[in-house]
Amino acid sequence: MSKRNSQANKAAARERLRAERERQAKKDKTRKQVVVAVSVVAALAVVGGISYGVMQLNKPDAWEAAADAKNVTAPKNTSGKDGTTVVVGKSSAKKTLELYEDSRCPVCATFEQGVGETVSKDVEAGKYKVQYVGATFIDNTDNGQGSKNALSALGAALDVSPEAFLEYKAALYSAEFHPEESDDKFAEDSYLIEVANSVDALKGNKDFQKNVEDGTYDAWAMKMSKTFDNSGVQGTPTLKMDDKKITAEGSENAPMTADEFTKAIDKALKA
Repeated sequence: MSKRNSQANKAAARERLRAERERQAKKDKTRKQVVVAVSVVAALAVVGGISYGVMQLNKPDAWEAAADAKNVTAPKNTSGKDGTTVVVGKSSAKKTLELYEDSRCPVCATFEQGVGETVSKDVEAGKYKVQYVGATFIDNTDNGQGSKNALSALGAALDVSPEAFLEYKAALYSAEFHPEESDDKFAEDSYLIEVANSVDALKGNKDFQKNVEDGTYDAWAMKMSKTFDNSGVQGTPTLKMDDKKITAEGSENAPMTADEFTKAIDKALKA
């Protein structure tokens, strides 16, 4: 091979290498532009998603709307502003037992299972009246709806009769139907209706079922919950009579057995 041809070949090789580098540089530039563009789109999508999410979080849900409602449909057998005074018992009973409960509260379930029947018998006998105050604070701590939904359903039962209300409350707290605190089962209307079918006055009751499914007493439930929040009571179950807490002897907690309760309530009735 001549020296001239060798030099020409080298020059051609250098030109091909230069051209290849230019093509690669253009390809890299294009790839970089695409990556940047995709990243920008992705970032905008994330920002848009976050903005939408924030908007959704800030958007009042049905329960917030119920809490803000100006017009409240209260169940029958209630009194006071927005029907938040719920007193069950004979008018001749001289004293009133105030009972503060949250439907999802496991300790309330223990109280109702151990003492609820005694309370019902005492009320029927005219020993005292019961003023019920419903709470929904477990929903707030557990990001749920069951306390609110069950309280609304209790309103639907109260609209049927005070007796249906007491029996339904007992069923909700029963060992058969009361879920674990972490299980927001009371948020399901179908489950609340299933529980109601164990109560004679509510079994197959279309008006009751419609009121549960339509949320007729949702706003009332939220007003009742506000009543609890304003009461100064810190936990459930709490029992009070003559503005004094009723507790098991030697304890700061509510009595959990029928015997403990009877001793405590008899003492309060004599005071």
